[in-house]
Amino acid sequence: MLQERLIINVLMASLETGADFAEIFVEDKISGRLEMVGGILESSLSGRDYGVGIRILKGNFSVYAFTNDSSESNLVAVARSAAAAIRGGGASSGVMDLRRAVIDNRHSVAIMPDSSQKKRAIELMRRAHSTAAAFDPSIAQTKIHATHQLQHVLIANTEGLLAEDKRVYTRLGISAVAEDGDQKQSGFSGPGAYAGHEFLEGLDIEEHARKASRIAVTMVKAGFAPSGRLPVVIDNGFGGVLFHEACGHGLESTSVAPGSSVFAGKLGERVASPLVTAVDDGTIVNAWGSLNIDDEGARTQRNVLIENGILKGYLIDRMGSRRMGMPATGSGRRQSYKFAPASRMNNTFICNGTSTREEIIANTEYGIYAKSMGGGSVNTATSDFNFAVQEAYIIRNGKIEEPVKGATLIGKGIDCLSKIDMVGNNLEHGQGMCGSVSGSIPVNCGQPTIRVSEMTVGGRKGE
Repeated sequence: MLQERLIINVLMASLETGADFAEIFVEDKISGRLEMVGGILESSLSGRDYGVGIRILKGNFSVYAFTNDSSESNLVAVARSAAAAIRGGGASSGVMDLRRAVIDNRHSVAIMPDSSQKKRAIELMRRAHSTAAAFDPSIAQTKIHATHQLQHVLIANTEGLLAEDKRVYTRLGISAVAEDGDQKQSGFSGPGAYAGHEFLEGLDIEEHARKASRIAVTMVKAGFAPSGRLPVVIDNGFGGVLFHEACGHGLESTSVAPGSSVFAGKLGERVASPLVTAVDDGTIVNAWGSLNIDDEGARTQRNVLIENGILKGYLIDRMGSRRMGMPATGSGRRQSYKFAPASRMNNTFICNGTSTREEIIANTEYGIYAKSMGGGSVNTATSDFNFAVQEAYIIRNGKIEEPVKGATLIGKGIDCLSKIDMVGNNLEHGQGMCGSVSGSIPVNCGQPTIRVSEMTVGGRKGE
């Protein structure tokens, strides 16, 4: 993507004012998006984004600059401009003998994304629309989108690293809206993978379309959720978004290093129920949040965060490693060359337990069954969270009964972890986009069905 001689010249320019480390990140990204509303193709967008990011470090001080002009004169000028922010010393010497890393590709891609698959993708989207629209007369609207992305990256630094990788992502999003009088509710299903067009061909399109419509239809006819302190059963798959948001972000060195996480300083301490083991794994084959190497050029790995309730580790990028005095964990990620990397999650999940979903429900006398989670927010310093439940039901006498809408789950992540008293054996993963200081990136959120013995449920009585 860039000649090695040019890379070396840019890195040397970055060190001219006394920095102890410099890095160059080159990105060439091709993306496409099809959008369909009511079975009619509304837009077909494609684009190419190319640019170079330069990061310069001195101790715990960091400077980042980026440009989409990759001429040698411009890159050297950008590097020198960024380096001007470094104070305290003359030119540093860096290792300029770049050694190209051999990257093991774990993720097979059968059909690389390009415009030749557009016609077939539209056919699949129309199948999704037809199935979702036919699910129930109350379905008033459908929105379908199909996206793909091919990202080629090069990462080099003054420690001698030179690594290149290609990443391929494909996703289908299906949204359905149901109407009942003046009430409207929506449902969504959004499977995705680190894979090519073959992922769309292998999907059970009708099942995902029915799921989106089922959620919308069920919720539009539901009464309102009760409020109070209740047991909550959270279903498998994307239910793991609660752990991702309420706990996972608090385990990233971005929050831990400055002490702005409730988990800071707690390594080796009990932070969860003994039933809970939680992992972030960037190596899962063809998973939506996986990478061969992170955006700092380090190989991704399986990181055990919590083991049998004991805090075992954090997610650490290069800067976090410097600040915390701990090894990096292959967790440096960024949306694009326009962002400096930061510690981020990949595929984060609670591991399987021994209970079945049926046993968990049967052992709950009264509570809420959160079958499908929605969006939420968290304060990493306190682990306070607030999450909407997209699809919820009352559990009564050990059975799933009537659906309820408007439920929110409120609490502290660290308290929620300690109150998990049943963990299922049906681990699944759901796909999402995670936004943080280094932009929006693909992540998997996963878990088996779990039960939290008591949570604050926000809702209201039927009107």
